[in-house]
Amino acid sequence: MQAPSRRKPVPESDAGGGAPAGGLARRRAALWAAAVVTAGAVLVGWAWRRFGDELTWSGANLLEPSGIELRGVAPWVRADVKGEALKAASLDRGLPLTDPDLANRIARAFDTHPWVRRVVGVRLAHPPAAVVEIVCREPAAMVAVKGGLLAVDAESVVLPSTDFTAEAAAAYPRLTGVDSSPQGPEGARWGDPVVEEGAAIAAVIGPEWKSLGLVECRPIREAGARRWELVGPEGRRIRFGSAPGGEAEGEPSAAVKVAALRGLVGRPLPEAGVDLTTP
Repeated sequence: MQAPSRRKPVPESDAGGGAPAGGLARRRAALWAAAVVTAGAVLVGWAWRRFGDELTWSGANLLEPSGIELRGVAPWVRADVKGEALKAASLDRGLPLTDPDLANRIARAFDTHPWVRRVVGVRLAHPPAAVVEIVCREPAAMVAVKGGLLAVDAESVVLPSTDFTAEAAAAYPRLTGVDSSPQGPEGARWGDPVVEEGAAIAAVIGPEWKSLGLVECRPIREAGARRWELVGPEGRRIRFGSAPGGEAEGEPSAAVKVAALRGLVGRPLPEAGVDLTTP
């Protein structure tokens, strides 16, 4: 019986002699691979320079204004917040999703709108879409100025008064005795401590304003200091005193004053008026 053949180990001399040929083949393969990679990179770069703009601005990558959903618009806001914000920021056209700063650009556009108090977030998606969530400013009072009324929120930020009808404006507390004009555009603070205090009072009184039939909130001078009074039906007065947070020693807090106001709802105000500054 013939013995099965066995694979013989390669002699050391043969192994050593084959090494240069194998190494050369490997080097050639590596050079070819590097050449292919380089050529591919060059081709990709050329293709991007040639077709990049077309890919970036193609319909499949463009976020149109109609694809942006705005959430959080308050019921008292009549303005087209989305349209106005995008137009002011020159974003009212197709926007490429490939722009790495797109979410921030959209957020900044809405953050500068006078009705927007805060942008909660911007979420992008593909196919091109976006969800923008905001928190709106809430009107607190109307400041009486020459020629009409200007709306402000609780922090004295000036709101777009053209969004209010005469009937809507009449539903808010009216601040009188203001001699200044807004120091900045809509969306910025008025810039006058008188307006800041009056807006804070109007905001803390809140719904009690209507319930009591109040018509005016105005500053008065007492012992060289600024105090406030409310004017109710038939010109009857409620002495409110200091603005919230600025109470004199022994003066009740704004919360205590508002609680006292609630106790007056449904009752006629006395002719002598009401003093909320005493315990």
